[in-house]
Amino acid sequence: MAKHGKRFKKAGETINRQNFYDLGDALSLVKSNATAKFDETVEIAVNLGVDPKHADQMVRGVISLPHGTGKSLRVAVFAKGDKAKEAKDAGADLVGADDLAEKIQNGEMNFDRCVATPDMMAVVGKLGKVLGPRGLMPNPKLGTVTPDVATAVRAAKAGQIEFRVEKEGVVHAGIGKASFSADNLAENVSAFIDALNKAKPSGAKGTYLKRVSLSSSMGPGLKVNVASILN
Repeated sequence: MAKHGKRFKKAGETINRQNFYDLGDALSLVKSNATAKFDETVEIAVNLGVDPKHADQMVRGVISLPHGTGKSLRVAVFAKGDKAKEAKDAGADLVGADDLAEKIQNGEMNFDRCVATPDMMAVVGKLGKVLGPRGLMPNPKLGTVTPDVATAVRAAKAGQIEFRVEKEGVVHAGIGKASFSADNLAENVSAFIDALNKAKPSGAKGTYLKRVSLSSSMGPGLKVNVASILN
C-alpha cells in the first residue's frame, strides 16, 4: 500500500472522500490542495459505461482545450522536403524520415506527439510495436496523419490533447495547471466532457458518464457531481 506524506494527509483532511462535489467547489479544493513546489497539473479521470474490449465500445478522440493545458508538448514529425520545412517552421521539435525512425528504434522517444504525412506511413508503420503501446502512433482520425503538418504541429503546441479509454473503461487527461483560474479550469473540464460525449460509441449501453474525479498531480482525488458539469 502506498505511503503518503504529511502534506498529502493534510490535504486529505479538507475533503470528504464519500461526497460528490459540484464542479466549482471541486476545483477550489483541488487548487487549494496543490501545494507542491511546482505548478501541479489538474487531472481528470472519467469512468465510462463501456467495455473497450469490444470494437464498437472504443472511445478515442482529440480536443483543443479552450485554455490549453499549460504544458509544452514536444512534437515529432515524419516528413520530407517542403513538408519537413513546414513542420520545422511551425515549431516541431524533431523532424525526419528514415533517420527519425532509426532514432526511435534505438529508444530515443523524447516527444509527446507524433505527426506524419500520408506518404511517410510506410516508414511509420514499421514502428507500430514501439509507438502503439505509448499512444504515439499517428492516426488520420486524430489528425496526426495529414498533409497539413504545420496545422497539426501548431494545434499540439497550443494545448490539443488526445484521449483514449483504458481497458477498465477509464479515461485520464490533464486539463490545465493549478495556477489556472477556476473559471478557466471549469471551461476546460466542460470542453473535455463535451468531447467525450461526442465520442460516445454506438455500442455503449446504459449510463455513459458514470463517475468523474479531479485531482492535482500530488493531491488527493475527489468525486465530482456529473450533473454540475453538464449544466
